[in-house]
Amino acid sequence: MSTPLEVMREVSKGTLSDVLGIELIELSKERVVARMPVEKRVHQPFGLLHGGASVVLAETVASIGAWMNVGESGKSTVGLEINANHIRGKRDGVVTATATPLHLGRATHVWEIRLTDEAGKLVCISRCTMAVVDP
Repeated sequence: MSTPLEVMREVSKGTLSDVLGIELIELSKERVVARMPVEKRVHQPFGLLHGGASVVLAETVASIGAWMNVGESGKSTVGLEINANHIRGKRDGVVTATATPLHLGRATHVWEIRLTDEAGKLVCISRCTMAVVDP
């Protein structure tokens, strides 16, 4: 039987997160961790990490965390709102996203996502609200 991490890696093939090189590292109901290489495909025209790529990474880990928390109930989750504050520019290397739940309600989940560089410095902070819906 496949683990949730193996399932998510498989179903992510060919999706936007796959195209951007997002790799899931850790997966639980309390924490989701993924990393993304910072290279030309995720740059804006001036050679910095594109804010939209940071948001894709943030929503990816929040969505997976929400899925982990509702999967057994037969419910599904969809993104309702996301915001991001871009703290520091990044040109190369790797960013790591760590998502933790702030609220796990019946109708909504709110996740905080911290994107950090290799030294642990904050690159972006995001909050994502997920709606809990019938599939």
